[in-house]
This record gives sequence, C-alpha cells and structure tokens, in this order.
Amino acid sequence: MPTFRQLTYLVALADELHFRRAAERVNVTQPTLSAQLQALERRMKVRLVERGSNRVTLTPIGREIADRARTVLADVQDMVDLAAASQHGLHGTIRLGVPPTLGPYLLPHIVPALHEAYPDLKLYVKEGKPVDLQTQLLAGGYDIVISPLPITHTDFEVERVFREPLLIVSAHDHAIASKEKISRSDLAGENVLAIEQGHHLHDQVRAICEEFGATLLRDYEGTSLDTLRHMAGMGVGLAFLPALYVRSEIGSRGEVAVRKLSAPSLHRLIGLTWRKRSVHARQFSAIAELVRSLASDRLPEVSVIR
Repeated sequence: MPTFRQLTYLVALADELHFRRAAERVNVTQPTLSAQLQALERRMKVRLVERGSNRVTLTPIGREIADRARTVLADVQDMVDLAAASQHGLHGTIRLGVPPTLGPYLLPHIVPALHEAYPDLKLYVKEGKPVDLQTQLLAGGYDIVISPLPITHTDFEVERVFREPLLIVSAHDHAIASKEKISRSDLAGENVLAIEQGHHLHDQVRAICEEFGATLLRDYEGTSLDTLRHMAGMGVGLAFLPALYVRSEIGSRGEVAVRKLSAPSLHRLIGLTWRKRSVHARQFSAIAELVRSLASDRLPEVSVIR
C-alpha cells in the first residue's frame, strides 16, 4: 500500500510540476522526494511521472492517482481536526490561505479581533494565487481561504462577506486625472494594466477592458499591486486597484491620481471558503460573521453582505 508520505509527495509534484519546488513545499531534499516517488511507482507497478530534461509531467494514471490522493489526504486531515475539535473546539492552528492582492490590506484589521474572540486559536497564514489556494484547500493544505469570488467547486462552502470597490489609478498628467469622476466612455481606447494571470483581478480587469473598449496591456502584466501602481504613476497605463489596497498603500500621499467610475460601479466580491465536510464549519461561519461585523465598523470603503 502507498504510504501517507508518498501520497503527499505525489500531490506536491502534481501541483508544482518541478522536483525542487515540490521538495521545498514538503520540506525534504529533492533526492528524498524523487526516491520516494520511485518507490511508490515500484509498489504500484505503474509509471506515475514522466521525467524529461527540462520539465516534469504526470502520466494519465499518475494524474488520476494524484487527484484521488488529494481526497485521501484531506480526509486524513479532517480526522485529525475532528479529534481535536471533540476535545477543545476551535483551537490550535488554523491554516488560512489568502491572495497577496487582499491579505496584507485586510488581515491587519481582522486578526486582532480574531485573537480576542478565539484566544486559543493560532493562524498560520500563507499567500498564493486563488487557483492554487483552491487546490490546496481541497487537498487539506488549508482549512479556510479568504479570497475574491467566484469559487464554484461543489466540495466548498462559500460565504460572501463584502464588496470591495475597484478604483482607477493614473499618472497626474493623464487626462483622466483632471476629472473628478470617470464615465465608461472615458475609458474607451485607454491602455490598462493588469496583474498577472492566475488572479481573479486579472480576469476581472480583462472583462472590464472588453466591456468598456479599453486595451489590456498584456506585455506589461504586473506581479503585484505595487508594480501596477508604479507603472500607472509612470504613465504606462491606467490601473484598477482594490480600495483596501489604495487605503493602505496610497492614501493621501498623492503619488498617483485616484478616481472612481461614476457608473456602473466597479467592485470585487470577497468571501470565506472552506470544505463542506470540515469539522469546523460552524466556527468558520461564525468567523465569516465576525469579518462582516469588523468590515462594517472599520472599513467604510466596502459594502458588507449579510
């Protein structure tokens, strides 16, 4: 029978498609990971991994076994959580996943209140692209994710918590900067910057460009919101940035012009997501309500969804 460790290594390789990154993810050396996967192949008498000189891929049976391994690993983690919950409730370490376009600008407002409400709870926070967060949540690598929506996986419970406006950022010498509010016709033909693919915000900005007749600068995709801000400030193009980021990183410093679209309003939907079978589902729902309450009290930029 495959070991728990071997299945963990296989899932890591399936996600990363790179031996070094997969080994780093599970905190072992690359030779150890490779040797364990070879042992798994011998035990199962089937080839799982195609090893090329420049890339790694899984065989069709390897991909299927990796998908089933994710379910096994998640079920084992749920058993561990169930045992802990039966004794202590919501305590110990909760693994929280959050994208870098949201976490640094939201968590400082909610983590202190979470600690006050759940003093025995510790949060292990890790950032990642939304698509990777969902994969790891399904596999048990995270317990809960705070992320832009939509998330449509049938094994997930999703609670919407608030709408966050998207604001238009430009250089001060851009024509848009001279207007207090921007109409959709003002965006026609404009060059627009977007964060790299894999983020909800990329897909959303692409859809905005298609709807308003703007041009998405695919050769200038940013790796972070800071990168977009700097490029917009240098006149490369316009950027649509989330309101919490603007509050945290731009504020009243005046390095770029910040404007609102008059109509229709632009926003992204933020929600909390966890596995439906999680033993902490009731507590996670309570955390979602706590986030709503905190957002209502402390984040006037957003619109809370109840």
